[in-house]
Amino acid sequence: MKPKLEFQYFEGCPNHIKMWNNLESAIKGLENEIEIEKVLVEDEVTAMQVNFRGSPTLLINGEDLLGMPAPSEPSLACRYYPKGIPAPEEIRKIILQKLNREE
Repeated sequence: MKPKLEFQYFEGCPNHIKMWNNLESAIKGLENEIEIEKVLVEDEVTAMQVNFRGSPTLLINGEDLLGMPAPSEPSLACRYYPKGIPAPEEIRKIILQKLNREE
């Protein structure tokens, strides 16, 4: 089974473009080994439905890229990354770990 990547974001967040670009770089050459879905979170209802951790968020098989648990009260907000938006190398490393676990 291919790992499923879910990229959650909303347009008002300035960091979603950088994260998307980093993700695109991270998956180069892996496109046939993964599934990817872009999820636009447009309102509070959608935020609740997807347990939104903030924009941008990358889930791999439903788990947060950096292990952040689902919030008790999801809301439409930008996400803070203490070390900055994950670099393509960091994203790729985590995806490859998932691929190796599931082969």
